[in-house]
Amino acid sequence: MEKENDSNIISDREFLTLLQAAKRKDPAATLQLVNLFKEDILKVSRFIHLPAEDAVSMITLEFLELIQEKNHETMLPE
Repeated sequence: MEKENDSNIISDREFLTLLQAAKRKDPAATLQLVNLFKEDILKVSRFIHLPAEDAVSMITLEFLELIQEKNHETMLPE
């Protein structure tokens, strides 16, 4: 369930702008995306049968690899 005053909520346009910047290897945008999904990463890591730090690292790495995939190019809406 979403928190009512969640400061991590951003618009679709902001998200797509961050995503495109991260694809261009902008470290600040990449860090913002990871921070945006940090709570979700921590929640999912509890279901992986590894030490918590390893699970978080593995999920974060997969997320970063997904961002950098070339075949999932994202375009900003007009």
